[in-house]
Amino acid sequence: MASLSLTQIGGGGNPVAEFVRTRSRPILARPSRAGLRVVAAAETGREPDLRVTVNGLHMPNPFVIGSGPPGTNYTVMKRAFDEGWGAVIAKTVSLDAAKVINVTPRYARLRTGANGSAKGQIIGWENIELISDRPLETMLKEFRQLKEEYPDRILIASIMEEYDKAAWEELIDRVEQTGIDAIEVNFSCPHGMPERKMGAAVGQDCALLEEVCGWINAKATVPVWAKMTPNITDITQPAKVALNSGCEGVAAINTIMSVMGINLESLRPEPCVEGYSTPGGYSSKAVHPIALGKVMNIAKMMKSEFGDRTDLSLSGIGGVETGGDAAEFILVGANTVQYEGMRTQDGMESP
Repeated sequence: MASLSLTQIGGGGNPVAEFVRTRSRPILARPSRAGLRVVAAAETGREPDLRVTVNGLHMPNPFVIGSGPPGTNYTVMKRAFDEGWGAVIAKTVSLDAAKVINVTPRYARLRTGANGSAKGQIIGWENIELISDRPLETMLKEFRQLKEEYPDRILIASIMEEYDKAAWEELIDRVEQTGIDAIEVNFSCPHGMPERKMGAAVGQDCALLEEVCGWINAKATVPVWAKMTPNITDITQPAKVALNSGCEGVAAINTIMSVMGINLESLRPEPCVEGYSTPGGYSSKAVHPIALGKVMNIAKMMKSEFGDRTDLSLSGIGGVETGGDAAEFILVGANTVQYEGMRTQDGMESP
């Protein structure tokens, strides 16, 4: 676990800073320990070595496609591997996709400029999208295909289920049979069917979280990351519970509960679906400072509570658009950094 210090962030000869300046592509070399190892180009005359080993998972670099639009299906996940991403986390799945109804429109944008001028740069997105509405068997088939074609690349399944031990165990068993390398558990979607005790409804309740993590880690045979919600007073508390309950890593943050705005002509919140709306998850550049603060606090807690254990990991998420954004997460203690697929330019991009 990287530790936070002023000398680490501001000291000269920092290899992460060197990477950001040179924007070099990684070369392949065997890491000497778990965590991040970067060799500065200026010191070796070579391009930086960005290989990492996290929870026993060997990645060519610490840059991960996060669960969301870039992990929706085989085509976009394959593209991510082809483009050299260190790992891919698929869009969240559950046993019964029929209960998932994704509406349109489900995104709203926040722009810079007076009164949200249509010409201003997009700095924030709100979404009311749920987890994958594709049949589980379809997603499992694509997981198998990806692992057959890319056996040495890291594919992580994101899962979410109702408050039902048997359902969690079945889902874990089925995704593991495809050959996936790890599991990320979605304890954090702010609009992820909380009435069914799913998503943030679990991540905000430490007693419930401890119980469900116990079920999951008793069943799983691959590393498990718990994805944390920022919609809580102290994010370090559920993070500590997840790690104490057997999770090998935590990821933070998921989106922030929000209402993007009110249309002053229709007097309806946005996004609006046939006159109706609901609070959704806020992401993109505007949340980056908040995410850095949450990840820093988790990293400090992990250092305090778990010492220098290299078998635990932290994955940073939130407003990553550049190499510099990613380096900031690494400098505050993250082992890997996730890209969510929402950018400040118009439209939404895959990897």
